[in-house]
Amino acid sequence: MNIVDYAESQMDDFKTTKFNLVDSLILSQFVYIHFNEVVPWFMDKQTPVRIGDLLKAEHIPKMLNSVRDAKSNHRLLLALGMSPRFRDIRMCCYSDSLDATMQKQFAAVTYLLDDETAYVAYRGTDATIVGWKEDFNMAFITPVPAQQEGVSYLNAVADQFPHAFMVGGHSKGGNIAVYSAMECHQGVQDRIVSIYSHDGPGFRDEIFTSEKYERIKSRIHKTLPQSSLVGMLLQLQEDYVVVESNEFWIMQHDPFSWVINKGDFQYTQGITEGAEQINKVINQWLLSLEDEKRKLFITTLYKVIESMGVESFNNFNEEWHKKVFTAMGSVRGIDPETRRFVFETIISLFTLYVKNLRFL
Repeated sequence: MNIVDYAESQMDDFKTTKFNLVDSLILSQFVYIHFNEVVPWFMDKQTPVRIGDLLKAEHIPKMLNSVRDAKSNHRLLLALGMSPRFRDIRMCCYSDSLDATMQKQFAAVTYLLDDETAYVAYRGTDATIVGWKEDFNMAFITPVPAQQEGVSYLNAVADQFPHAFMVGGHSKGGNIAVYSAMECHQGVQDRIVSIYSHDGPGFRDEIFTSEKYERIKSRIHKTLPQSSLVGMLLQLQEDYVVVESNEFWIMQHDPFSWVINKGDFQYTQGITEGAEQINKVINQWLLSLEDEKRKLFITTLYKVIESMGVESFNNFNEEWHKKVFTAMGSVRGIDPETRRFVFETIISLFTLYVKNLRFL
């Protein structure tokens, strides 16, 4: 059973069966859908829209356009729209922005579960190169623009609604949820009851050791699949539980692959030994570099990809490997070590994400 099967089978409302980790993952996945024309925009005073009212044939193609795994997301949309558990949730305050100059990719939506509780969901990384660049920037910049916007968004939504809040997201969205809960106004933070990070990357050391993080630490619920790579990035001090997945290695990042049993995740003892070793090497390498070295590596990597004329991983075709070798000519001026890491990273990213794993 996965999150779609769960949504199709759950008949109880949240008063009968309380909100849980699976519900959080579902709402975190749902925000990947494009709600531009169907949900009131951020700061728009229009009436919130029921999930059940989203099921209009003329809206669905636009909502699913350019969404990763449109088939599974379509099934999820239909399941939530018909589910007694989810169909009466109201959605509002939709925000979606992409800024290549600022290297920012951000989207969020607010779910009003009832008259007392709201869930703020932040979208994770999409298929755009800008989105992935911002993820890499987290290794040497705090905060990145999406984290800052996440804080502003949460403060503004809390000003509009008197509800108790849950905040969460998948992938980068989980990181933004934790950061926003940590940096929002004290009065807003006091109203946050739970924070969910579903395979979201961690933070630099100074975040984990800060008083602000300590104040919210007990409210964080972090979930990882067995072979987590994304969620273990800069993962040094966060507690987490591990969920079984029916996919292999990095494909486990996909929420549709997480296994559900009897209304909850199927948990396992820990991440796999192979994944733990890979994550250890990656984190040790990142932590061994000075910020300027990290910045040089990531900026160079981005420039190489940008020089290929690519804005999204979806733009790649069978000629992608030829473009890589051509673009590498633009990095001849950097030191051999950085050049080697850039080359190996590009080959790994495009081989794993584009050709073999079909994730993006």
